[in-house]
Amino acid sequence: MPATANEADVILLVGGDGTIHRHLGQLVRLELPVLVVPAGSGNDFARTLELRHVRDSVTAWQKYCCDAANVCRVDLGVIFPTDIASEALAPHEPAQPPLSPRYFCCVAGVGLDGEVSRRANRLPRWLRRRGGYLLSLVPTIFTFAPLPMKILTPVEGTAENKGGNESWIPRSVQPTLLAAFANTPFYGGGMKIAPHAKMDDGLLDVCIVGDADPFKLFCMFPTIYGGRHLNIREVEYFQSARLRVETEHPLDVYADGEYVCRTPIELSVQRAALKVITL
Repeated sequence: MPATANEADVILLVGGDGTIHRHLGQLVRLELPVLVVPAGSGNDFARTLELRHVRDSVTAWQKYCCDAANVCRVDLGVIFPTDIASEALAPHEPAQPPLSPRYFCCVAGVGLDGEVSRRANRLPRWLRRRGGYLLSLVPTIFTFAPLPMKILTPVEGTAENKGGNESWIPRSVQPTLLAAFANTPFYGGGMKIAPHAKMDDGLLDVCIVGDADPFKLFCMFPTIYGGRHLNIREVEYFQSARLRVETEHPLDVYADGEYVCRTPIELSVQRAALKVITL
């Protein structure tokens, strides 16, 4: 990765969502066009850009070399821990800079998603690439219990220019199995958790799965691949530019399949934060 924008014209990233996630801070600072070559276990960011195969990335590069007209800007999600305790280190994770905001390109999750991601990351790389998320999901469904969770959105008109005393209202207060905050429709290797999500609308799409019977949950997850889970009673879906997540006890927060921090957190969107080369 170049240290300054003067050292390169384009950034080529070969890998999956985790590889992109780990470089997002530098990519935003460089403001150089990024071409993603899908070579990871999930490739959901590339999938959203319609770069499903290496040959798609080659085609996108050829177009870029002709006139550079296939460059666009996309939003990124931002996670900010709101309590020093939320940066307490999980025993299986490397240290992170204290109280540092973290970008994500696809989906951040709390609850079941975090536990599944943790288990999937422990699998051998070759197995992760062959449906590791789904393999970890199935057994977790039957052992994971709903957790008390509060998701809040800001009250309009209570901006930071009023002394920083912004007001928040609860949007969801319930035992929650999964809360996903999506910048893209896909996560987990093609699961369409947020079918209405767009990378250029300045909003995060929020999908909340409340307390559901494990067998019903098991039957529900196949519907996520087509985005049909929104019709299920235990699922709540809405959009917001900013959110706050509070839990009874600190819970792991994962984004793009990578550990970020622990709750409580605030989430927001940085509009047009990343230049990408598309088809």
